[in-house]
Amino acid sequence: MTSIYPDLLANIERAKGLPIPAERKPVLEELIVYVQKKLASNQPIHLNFICTHNSRRSQLSQIWAKVAAAYHGVDVNTYSGGVEVTAFNERAVASCERMGFTITKEGEVNPVYSVTFADGEEPVKAFSKVYDDVSNAPSGFAAVMTCSHADENCPYIPGAEARIPVRYEDPKAFDDTDQEAAKYDERSLQIASEMLFVFEKIQQL
Repeated sequence: MTSIYPDLLANIERAKGLPIPAERKPVLEELIVYVQKKLASNQPIHLNFICTHNSRRSQLSQIWAKVAAAYHGVDVNTYSGGVEVTAFNERAVASCERMGFTITKEGEVNPVYSVTFADGEEPVKAFSKVYDDVSNAPSGFAAVMTCSHADENCPYIPGAEARIPVRYEDPKAFDDTDQEAAKYDERSLQIASEMLFVFEKIQQL
């Protein structure tokens, strides 16, 4: 197993302890089946997590999917994108830091954050972009729709060979309240728990 940072590993254990609600399992099963089929056919696995602004849920999903895959020894390429360019929201970045990720920042307008989870692993380059940005896989990927707005307003994702809705509630609703940090961490841990569940189910061939 990848040598994940100790504080992050402790939060992975927290996430693993969260129950997956029964109604979420069919949602996640579609993603499990997609990943398993790609692995069985010895094809690269590309997952592009998509939300309107690519600022919170899609970024957290990209990061946690990469960590969960590494934790379970599955080779996966994760990406994220939106339909508008904004920035990786600083509240979500702060939540990642509280989870135990090591993060460095380059630039001021739509900064590029290098999010590292283990020694020897390439960092996730997290910044807001459109879903067909040149840094994302151009084809042969699953478009994982993490918000209802993007899912309902992007009827067609060029290059996607599968479209899988895995929607999350937006922690933005709690911005600038006394619940802000707790709600961002709650959403981050929910995403972590579900990505860990997905990759735990993958059978290595």
